[in-house]
Amino acid sequence: MAAVDNLQFEEFGDAPTCLAANPEDTTISIEDPGETPKHLPGPARGSGREEDDELLGNDDSDKTELLAGQKKSSPFWTFEYYQTFFDVDTYQVFDRIKGSLLPIPGKNFVRLYIRSNPDLYGPFWICATLVFAIAISGNLSNFLIHLGEKTYHYVPEFRKVSIAATVIYAYAWLVPLALWGFLMWRNSKVMNIVSYSFLEIVCVYGYSLFIYIPTAILWIIPQKAVRWILVLIALGISGSVLAMTFWPAVREDNRRVSMATIVTIVMLHMLLSVGCLAYFFDAPEMDHLLTSTATSNQTVGAAKFS
Repeated sequence: MAAVDNLQFEEFGDAPTCLAANPEDTTISIEDPGETPKHLPGPARGSGREEDDELLGNDDSDKTELLAGQKKSSPFWTFEYYQTFFDVDTYQVFDRIKGSLLPIPGKNFVRLYIRSNPDLYGPFWICATLVFAIAISGNLSNFLIHLGEKTYHYVPEFRKVSIAATVIYAYAWLVPLALWGFLMWRNSKVMNIVSYSFLEIVCVYGYSLFIYIPTAILWIIPQKAVRWILVLIALGISGSVLAMTFWPAVREDNRRVSMATIVTIVMLHMLLSVGCLAYFFDAPEMDHLLTSTATSNQTVGAAKFS
């Protein structure tokens, strides 16, 4: 009889009524009077949820640590701080050089090429290459002008390297610094002005100077007309890059201020190109004229004393 009693079923009432009373309880319990009650876990019960919570908690903590690691930055006196400015591959540099040589009307150079990863690698080496291109081409131009003159003794002018470096790097850093400060000031006055970072402005100016590297090499040609045509071509290409890049940043400002800003940017760029041509390539002719005048004066003086 005891075995028969153990096999008796218990009534739990109407199932829909139980579910209506406890909508969240989806477990089914089969109780045996002689054994410990066993519960079959449903989708919202049991140790599975606890394990999932633990996994989610670990995942969240990992994401928090990752984001925290991304926000950390090295101090400016460490090498790691400046290493991020040179984190660019060859394809990106070539793409930005191509963009500076082929400006597209209506396209912003910063948004197309720079904003995703502004760098100093390209501008630094472009300026360094331009310095040596101008200095070496200037010396070669001086040599070719006096080629065939028996009284002329060629002496390399190494001071042109230091002068070219001072001019090029001062222009590539001080002008962007002044422009960045001006845009920040105007942005405080006119809230809807597009803002550029200092690194982005330096990057734009550095890549815009690339066109002057082949131009400086071609300036060796001892023809003033050819040199001025090359100046106009280089100025048109690089000036277009600067104008189309910075016009969106100032077009919402006062009309006179925006036009004066773009004109100033182009005029400073023109002053750099014309000044380099006049000093490093046309100056040898002036030196030769002064040398010839001094030589003739010495000859006249010697003739008087004799």
